[in-house]
Amino acid sequence: MSRVVVTGGSGKLGRAVVEHLATHGYDVVNVDTALPPEGQSALFSRVDLTDLGQVTEAFTGIDDRYDGVDAVVHLAAIPAPGLRPSGATFENNVVATHHVFSAARRAGIKNVVWASSETVLGLPFDTPPPYVPVDEEYAVRPESTYSLGKAVEEEMARHFTRWDPDLKLIGLRFSNVMEPGDYAAFPGFAADPRSRIWNLWGYIDARDGALAVRLALESDLRGFEAFIIASPDTVLERPSAELVAEYFPDVPVSRPIEGRETLLSIDKARRLLAYNPQHTWRDEV
Repeated sequence: MSRVVVTGGSGKLGRAVVEHLATHGYDVVNVDTALPPEGQSALFSRVDLTDLGQVTEAFTGIDDRYDGVDAVVHLAAIPAPGLRPSGATFENNVVATHHVFSAARRAGIKNVVWASSETVLGLPFDTPPPYVPVDEEYAVRPESTYSLGKAVEEEMARHFTRWDPDLKLIGLRFSNVMEPGDYAAFPGFAADPRSRIWNLWGYIDARDGALAVRLALESDLRGFEAFIIASPDTVLERPSAELVAEYFPDVPVSRPIEGRETLLSIDKARRLLAYNPQHTWRDEV
């Protein structure tokens, strides 16, 4: 059984990741500043990720909890722009991620998966994307301090893996995370499609986000890789090509767009991680 530390395991995506990994035989440790939900299938320790010493200890062993860690899933962060002042968001998120990468390297942990963000693609697309579906092939274009922090994290990952070629750092650019209880609001988006234009009408079911984390952990990739992780469809019933034609008429379409497929391309994740999302809001509403 592999021991995996999940930072932010008390959060929305973190809860799904902890349960998914535990169900698949992992020994999971949740480190967070927020208490876990009752009955969570993980050990828990409160850890301040902006303190390198605490992170290093969390990745090597905590008395009366565990000794040794095989892999890290780093999800803890201020999760969106505007929740805290911009400088505080940048300082918290970038420093915490640096400490996670650095402590993992010092502890000899070669397998790290962390939450990057769809925002590095150019959200909220006030400046249209270079083409659709958007993918990982164009340079990041952060438009907020939160997104800038994620772009910095990806650049840090490039250099950490340059220093240590055996290190695997996989950044998952999660779309807007949803749980089944969130889907009751989705039919209402049809009345105002512009209300969801900011991320090309995308989302990710937390359960499929957890699947992507496990597949990334179990992959034999090395070095830094980034993957868009989204659900296979959009939040609307309208055909995706029709949405592009109406709202982004001057944006090139790089390939045929079928039905209601996501405009946040998951082709790379399908190809390299065997990512095959199983959940859609249409099954819940």
